[in-house]
Order: sequence, then structure tokens, then C-alpha cells
Amino acid sequence: MKFKVTEDWTATYVDPIVLQAGDVLYLTGRKENWDGYIWLWAKSAGGLEGWIPDTIVRKANDGCAAAEDYNAAELTCQVGEIVTGEKETHGWVFCRSADGSAGWVPLKNLVSSVE
Repeated sequence: MKFKVTEDWTATYVDPIVLQAGDVLYLTGRKENWDGYIWLWAKSAGGLEGWIPDTIVRKANDGCAAAEDYNAAELTCQVGEIVTGEKETHGWVFCRSADGSAGWVPLKNLVSSVE
């Protein structure tokens, strides 16, 4: 689905957390409600930290693991830019720009586009 950017967004993290399904992760106990969605602060086995949607965490024998692949990269984009949405969760859309860059953008910064 195509979206038009209605408000600039600048990526927050330089080195975001990246998880593969089954990866062990450590939850710090930090939790945030962002626009009605629950986000958990997690640390990967490789040491990267970041916010993850609560729905991708599953209980494992020795703690928690990622239930699916997840990359917390955000996409810096400007008003008027057209991006392609690939996945939506927790008020964010994983988008790809015309130059091939990809990452999450808040849904509230986008509007559906027919272009």
C-alpha cells in the first residue's frame, strides 16, 4: 500500500535492535503505552537494545524469545514523500522509500495514497 508522508519523521536510533524468530531476548521491565499500544524495552543476546511490540515476545524455557523476525529501524522521511507500506503494527508502518531505504514510520505521520 502506498502512503504519503504528512509530517516529517527522523529516525531515533542509529543502531536499532534486530531480532530473528527464536532469538533469546531480555526484558528490562520498562514498558510504555504509545497511542494505546504496549511497547517493551528489550535487549538482544548481541547487546542491542530498543523498544519492541509486546506481541512479538513469547515465553521460552529460560526466559523470553522473539516470536517473529523484528527490526526496529526507523525511516527518516519528509512531508510529501511517497512510501510503500509493507507491514503495520502498534501504530507504526514498516515503509520502503523510492531509494530503497526502509524502516518504521508512525501511522499518524502517513495518509493512504493512490499514486
